[in-house]
Amino acid sequence: MKIYVVYDSENGHTEALARSVAEGAREVEGAETEIAHVNEADIYKLEGMDAIIWGCPGHFGTISAGLKTWIDRLGYLWAQGKLIGKVGGVFCTTATVHGGLESTLINLITPMLHNGMIIVGLPSDIPENALYGSYYGVGVTCPVELSDDDPKNLPSENDLILGRALGRRVAEVTKRLVASSASR
Repeated sequence: MKIYVVYDSENGHTEALARSVAEGAREVEGAETEIAHVNEADIYKLEGMDAIIWGCPGHFGTISAGLKTWIDRLGYLWAQGKLIGKVGGVFCTTATVHGGLESTLINLITPMLHNGMIIVGLPSDIPENALYGSYYGVGVTCPVELSDDDPKNLPSENDLILGRALGRRVAEVTKRLVASSASR
C-alpha cells in the first residue's frame, strides 16, 4: 500500500503539518509513505500510488499557487483515468482564524473529485476534531510571524494530532480497499 504526501510550504508551517500526516499514515501496518515538497514531487509517481494526500497554505481561501500549478499538470492522468479509485485526503494552514480554511480544503478536494478519487476526511469521533478541526480534512491556523526574528508559529500539538489522525485514517481506508481489490 503506497501513500504519497505532497505539500507546498513557504515558511515551514504546512511542512510541519505534512510531516505529521505522513507520520500518521506510517503508523498503519503495510503503509509505504513518501513525502515530497511540491517542487520535488513527481506527478508520474501518482499512477503507482494507492492514496494521495496533498496540502498547502491557504491564500485568500484557495490553493497556493505552487500546489495549484502542480495539480494543473495532472491533465494526462485525468484524461486516461489513472487516478480513478485512488484514496485522497487534504490539509492546509492559514494565517488567521477566519482565513478560509474550509474553502481551501474544498478547493483541494475538487481536483480529486474530477479525477474520480475517493475522498477521506476526519470523522467526529476524534476529540480534537470536534474542537479544532474540519470534516473535509485538516485545516489549522498558524499566525504569520511579523518579522524573521520572531519564533515560528508552527502548528500546535492538537494540530499535529489531527494531522496524524488524517494520515492514519487515509491509510486505514486505503488498506481496506487494497485488501478488498486483492481478494477479488
